[in-house]
Amino acid sequence: MRLEILPVPGIGHVTEGDDLAVLIGTAAPWLRDGDVLVVTSKIVSKAEGRLVDVPADGPERLAARDEVLAAETARVVAARGATRIVQTHHGFVMAAAGIDASNVDKTRLVLLPEDPDASARALRAALRERYGVDVAVVVSDTMGRPWRNGLTDVALGVAGLPAIRDHRGEVDPYGNELQLTQMAVVDELAGAGELIKGKCDQVPVAVVRGYLNAPLTDDDTGARALIRDASMDLFSLGTAEARAAGLSAAATLPDGTGEAPADPAAVGRAITAVAGAVAPGTVFTHVTDAGVRAGLVATVPGWPADASGLVLCSPPTPVNPPDLVRFGGDVHRLRAALAAEHIPTVLLPPPTATTAAATLAL
Repeated sequence: MRLEILPVPGIGHVTEGDDLAVLIGTAAPWLRDGDVLVVTSKIVSKAEGRLVDVPADGPERLAARDEVLAAETARVVAARGATRIVQTHHGFVMAAAGIDASNVDKTRLVLLPEDPDASARALRAALRERYGVDVAVVVSDTMGRPWRNGLTDVALGVAGLPAIRDHRGEVDPYGNELQLTQMAVVDELAGAGELIKGKCDQVPVAVVRGYLNAPLTDDDTGARALIRDASMDLFSLGTAEARAAGLSAAATLPDGTGEAPADPAAVGRAITAVAGAVAPGTVFTHVTDAGVRAGLVATVPGWPADASGLVLCSPPTPVNPPDLVRFGGDVHRLRAALAAEHIPTVLLPPPTATTAAATLAL
């Protein structure tokens, strides 16, 4: 494969209502079938009128920007000082919802295109209709990345090629079947285009030539295929936000037990985790002997049928009312630590009036 990355200079300043197909077709009459057009989202937004007026400076500008950011935010992922990493209504996770103040008048802010996939499809269709050229279109924007410094361009919208190249089921040269490999090829093409577009050179469009033999006959699902479903996102919150969510969940921990036997090692880790935080003299005992547990269960009122384990919780002696309040908090600490080990619990009365002050069913 031989790839060329070609700049499209001469597009000039884009304003609301401009016809991008005409601007690009005029600046690049040399476009060929099968070219991949990488278009900076900012000129798409400008042409579509995705701009808002704000004060040029001062506290009023900051307040107006915060208001715009709130409107463009579906969910705050992380916040540190003035920095906000958010999920947009499109589903993208990025700084400040992609709101941009560069290469635009100081009294305006540029928002992301409302539907970047639709924008890519419309531009592709217009170029085909007016100039008879069948190209793929990638609408790109700049993002940061977790765990790595620096920015790179990624695809927000795409038409004419799949967003992902799925290698699953293929066999590598060593005879291994690929199980997980899915390449975000449109992000790679967006990054390739950025190599020659730059941020200050006023070259908002690049052409990658040689990647495609021919674009798709029909447009694929678009760049939405790149958005990871929340149920599969292992990093859906910033560290402080995840910690706050965990504390909130611990404060409202529901009762429940599990069908699978509680892992003794996990129970031990939970008891060890809270050992330094509980009141001196408080003892948590994981009952692992089947005979002992069976005897205790027979004396515990309301023992859940699906409970698979037992922890006896004993307060320091002698016991006074303030100590019992502290003991209740310490028992909840243990419940939270067990929940962190994916072990649900329910608090039960003690087996007898003297053996323990509380019992946890696992």
